[in-house]
Amino acid sequence: MTPILKIDSLVKRYGGLLATDHVSLTLGRGELHAIIGPNGAGKTTLIGQLGGEARPDSGSIEFDGQDVTALMPAQRALRGLSRSYQITSVFPEFTVLENVALAMQAHCGHSFGFWKPMLRQAELTAPALRAIEQAGLAHRAESPVADLAHGERRQLELAMVLVVEPKLLLLDEPMAGMSHQESGKVVALLQSLKGRYAMLLVEHDMDAVFALADRISVLVYGRIIATGTPAEIRANEEVRTAYLGDETLPI
Repeated sequence: MTPILKIDSLVKRYGGLLATDHVSLTLGRGELHAIIGPNGAGKTTLIGQLGGEARPDSGSIEFDGQDVTALMPAQRALRGLSRSYQITSVFPEFTVLENVALAMQAHCGHSFGFWKPMLRQAELTAPALRAIEQAGLAHRAESPVADLAHGERRQLELAMVLVVEPKLLLLDEPMAGMSHQESGKVVALLQSLKGRYAMLLVEHDMDAVFALADRISVLVYGRIIATGTPAEIRANEEVRTAYLGDETLPI
């Protein structure tokens, strides 16, 4: 099967720093592929290039069979490539449902009759409620965002991405700042989405990565040093050396 994402020899330099060093990888449809690496390895730069915020100096990005290397973030989003933390503008005084409906409205590029009461517009509320349920927040649909815990806000951000029915989710540390209990909920949520969406996950929580990933790529000093199944990565001595003193891989 043709991969939904194909990255070929991406290079990004910041002065004398080679942030991504000829990075190549593929992502299958329905696959959850994790990117791990020590701090400063280039993970955020790579995600930025895939999302369109950082233009690569060389190399190419092919998404769903088309070259998107030169496209802007909004153009990529319209094609179905969505980045989880792009959706940061939530309205604390609005409910969860209202925030997700607004995200749907913004993505569609027209008002749906902006002068009408938003929650009476089935074109907005029906997909919003489906996304909220997918994100595990159905019981909070009518709650003001100001009342949500940190983990629930991250779930809301994910619902605001899911509502536009993406083909690929770029997830940049979705469990950052969460308690152990909150992280467990997000792991269960992502597990429930596996197979329905292709996902590229950057995450420091190694337990979560090894529980979720179909494949893992290890990025060190901007270069991928290994790609494989969780079992293959766990057994790779070069990977263990790269993490020595920084992270501990789960056994």
